[in-house]
Amino acid sequence: MSITKIFVSGDAAARGVGADETAAAIMALAETRGIGIQLVRNGSRGMLWLEPLIEVETAMGRVAYGPVASGEVASLFESGFITGGAHRLAHGLTAEIPFLKNQERLTFARVGLTDPQSLQDYLQHGGNRGLAAALKMQPADIIKCVTDSGLRGRGGAAFPAGIKWKTVLGASGAQKYIVCNADEGDSGTFSDRMLMEGDPFVLIEGMTIAGLATGATRGYIYLRCEYPDAHRALNAAIATAYSNHYLGADIQGSGRQFELEVRLGAGAYICGEETSLLESLEGKRGEIRFKPPLPAIEGLFGMPTVINNVITLASVPIILDRGAEFYRTFGMGRSRGTLPLQLAGNIKYGGLIEKAFGLTLRQVLYDFGGGALSGRPIRAVQVGGPLGAYMPESQFDTPLDYETFAALKAMLGHGGMVVFDDSVDMAAQARYAMEFCTIESCGKCTPCRIGSVRGVEVIDRLCAGESPAKQEVLLRDLCETMIHGSLCAMGGLTPYPVISALNHFPEDFTA
Repeated sequence: MSITKIFVSGDAAARGVGADETAAAIMALAETRGIGIQLVRNGSRGMLWLEPLIEVETAMGRVAYGPVASGEVASLFESGFITGGAHRLAHGLTAEIPFLKNQERLTFARVGLTDPQSLQDYLQHGGNRGLAAALKMQPADIIKCVTDSGLRGRGGAAFPAGIKWKTVLGASGAQKYIVCNADEGDSGTFSDRMLMEGDPFVLIEGMTIAGLATGATRGYIYLRCEYPDAHRALNAAIATAYSNHYLGADIQGSGRQFELEVRLGAGAYICGEETSLLESLEGKRGEIRFKPPLPAIEGLFGMPTVINNVITLASVPIILDRGAEFYRTFGMGRSRGTLPLQLAGNIKYGGLIEKAFGLTLRQVLYDFGGGALSGRPIRAVQVGGPLGAYMPESQFDTPLDYETFAALKAMLGHGGMVVFDDSVDMAAQARYAMEFCTIESCGKCTPCRIGSVRGVEVIDRLCAGESPAKQEVLLRDLCETMIHGSLCAMGGLTPYPVISALNHFPEDFTA
């Protein structure tokens, strides 16, 4: 009996809309009808409006159906979907769906394509080739490759990864560490989670290469506790990597060592900041550390430490495999490579888009996102999480580039985008930014701890019409104090959404 391979996403977003029930229904009906299938729970393709998405492997390629609720499964069998038959939920070949076809997937090349827990799948699709190359290189040469590629941190600050690694390599310490910041807490962001669930081996490979490059023999993935599926996926993949000698005391017979484990954070937004994360990882209260010293000199337990986020580290294997020049061919200016963009909020086609730097915000919102789900005009989009600026329609032609965004007092951050139509109250959104800071501040510095509380009060008085001109001057002055006086980006960036709302949508602040 021939066996047909069927893929149903095991991604948390897909499971949240019934993918487990759909998978169970497929298995039950296939058994009842005597049809031989192999069901694979893959990562999500990032087309979240089509979840639960089913893909069937046929002679033509993988054919997509979605969104498929469990109650629709019987009709799929009736239509002959096992051989790619026509159905109202059919979308043809998955690779030809425009949302996916028009992307440039490097970091997410395997997500949705392979079984995330199959090391064999990973190796067959180019996995660990970067590690194999790194094992033949000197640490300084690995770092040069990463530096020449132009890779910058994908967590928000966009600091060149190679410079950070070079600092750790040159620092002295009895032990060095690689710490992955997987405390993905920004609103509208989910690329870290999708990658950890959909291709955990690539993160392991990237962290191992970072260890080889810097002399670090131990690594930690600091994962937010709200990601239980990612936790299970990572632990299972780490166990497989150990048993196949891709981790441990003798990586692939090279005599090189790298140990790796996952540690859970308790859900504090501030622990996404690198020094607060280190405090938490050491078992302390998550508070900001003064800098200097930099973590690259005195980081975890006072030792030299590389701290990069998931996407940064997961971008490293393809650079070592294909070369720095290959990676540099993507992007613009000083923003090289690709960025996984996450499109959420009031948008027709929400999901993950990996593209080279340089496309415009308008292309993301309309060519990929299809405009607002409500059908109304898009009025604003917040880019870079809850501390990112609100960008009006007049800025939608801005290319996605770190320096171009910075010139507009905006930031790309982690690539998250939350979309609002013309029914949004921007004064309420500005107030939310200040209120968010009051809740999530670690409390260590006065501008952040007290400034955010005063910010909420001033916005309330401004919107109530109490001496509005005076309140606006006071609010702008307060924002300047927070920007220049806060110890970290929590207080320093909170004014960005407030000031952008004031500048671009002043009419929403009238009584």
